[in-house]
Amino acid sequence: MVYAMRALACLLIAAPLAQCFYLPGVAPQDYARDDLVNFKVNKISSTKTALPFEYYSLPFCRPDPIINSAENLGEVLRGDRILNSLYQIQVRLDEPCKVVCKLDGVTADQAKQFKKKIDDEYRINMILDNLPAAMVKYREEAGTSIKMYEMGFPIGFKAATEEGGEAKHFINNHLRFTILYHKDIETDLARIVGFEVEPFSVKHEYEAPWDPVKPSLETCHPGRMQYVTHGLAPQMVQEGEEVIFSYDVVFKMSNIRWASRWDTYLLMMDDQIHWFSIVNSLMIVVFLSGMVAMIMLRTLHRDISKYNQLETVDEASEETGWKLVHGDVFRPPTRFGALTVYVGTGVQIIGMTVVTLVFAVLGFLSPSNRGGLMTAMLLLFALCGLFAGHSSARLFKMFQGTDWKSNTLDVAFLFPSVVFVVFFVLNLLIWGQKSSGAVPFGTLFALFFLWFGISVPLVFIGSYFGFKKPAVEDPVRTNKIPRQIPEQTWYMHPSLVILIGGVFPFGAG
Repeated sequence: MVYAMRALACLLIAAPLAQCFYLPGVAPQDYARDDLVNFKVNKISSTKTALPFEYYSLPFCRPDPIINSAENLGEVLRGDRILNSLYQIQVRLDEPCKVVCKLDGVTADQAKQFKKKIDDEYRINMILDNLPAAMVKYREEAGTSIKMYEMGFPIGFKAATEEGGEAKHFINNHLRFTILYHKDIETDLARIVGFEVEPFSVKHEYEAPWDPVKPSLETCHPGRMQYVTHGLAPQMVQEGEEVIFSYDVVFKMSNIRWASRWDTYLLMMDDQIHWFSIVNSLMIVVFLSGMVAMIMLRTLHRDISKYNQLETVDEASEETGWKLVHGDVFRPPTRFGALTVYVGTGVQIIGMTVVTLVFAVLGFLSPSNRGGLMTAMLLLFALCGLFAGHSSARLFKMFQGTDWKSNTLDVAFLFPSVVFVVFFVLNLLIWGQKSSGAVPFGTLFALFFLWFGISVPLVFIGSYFGFKKPAVEDPVRTNKIPRQIPEQTWYMHPSLVILIGGVFPFGAG
């Protein structure tokens, strides 16, 4: 009775804490009218170069000081660099023609930077209330228009000012933000459920002299009912040009509830996903696998039918077909140590994949938690070292291996070492390009800790307990003298077969 009362008391104490618990990135934020909210800027990215850069690597309007938001391991590896900005809004207050800053005379180097990023199709990524900025696109399906999002917005574009003329560079210096919000009728508080952006390029004109505190634009003046449209003269990128950055804010009430605000983002158009190539590769793999399975089934069926038709004992004892190899199937391969290492690594990767998918299905890896997927995969890969060591040791003992410690070292270091060397070389190249995708020293130290502090010890623990268990017995006895393998034709050489088997599914994609 005393223990039951103590358990009840613990539950009552923990109840208020349970009400305050939220999964990462899932806690809603309520805003009152006129609450001040600041935008954050993320990396600029491109599907053309796949090299992200920090937002302020280009001469955009800078706050003082620039504050770096804390990123998790996955965000750093993805190249995310979340910083503060001069863009801000007041909740549920429409504000047209807000000026951010004026860039006095673009230098030759700045113009060159802008032009290069525009040529490489770089896009700007912004964040508001943990939602990324997205451009609205519509897709027609069965006569129905479906609203979709396209992540970020382009820095600028190239166009010819006259027919047949040379294409020139223009910068998107005016942004129209449409903030979708869901209002609570009882409390009058609002939750942001959408962050849409429409970029414009406009050569702003203003009343001289320039007033940095209260600038007055002639191309965007609410008092004169003058607003930015795509019909205005665009802002060209060239040396000596003045560039004025501005934005509009429009709030729209939405029926979308806070829990469903990511649904439209999940339908977004992503140029980096080549669906046709993926489906094509999968279909070829399924076709080839089915073809091999059919050949094996036909061969087995023919052999079994022949065995059933044998009438005499002498005929039944004669080894034909699959009976010829039953005494050699479980013979340890020449390099069984390497096989056990590959099997252990495969178990580690499969374990990581399965657990990650389970967590994703249960909703723990929400898209609002940027970098959560990659962080979870790295941590789970390190933790699955336990299963890698155990499975490798069991197979190693089955092949009658004795030096299990050497085998464990290979499991713990072979695959991670290859991946790390490739990663380190690529990181040096990215660092040379001054990309935000370059991993800093602190993150490298964290990866080393995951490897040497978690994965390696778990591999040894799993291998120790795996090798202590009795060896797995073969279902049939292995012949002492290995059967001679007939000489194969040149096109049946293992290297060529492996090459063709990989080229068919992946080369066709």
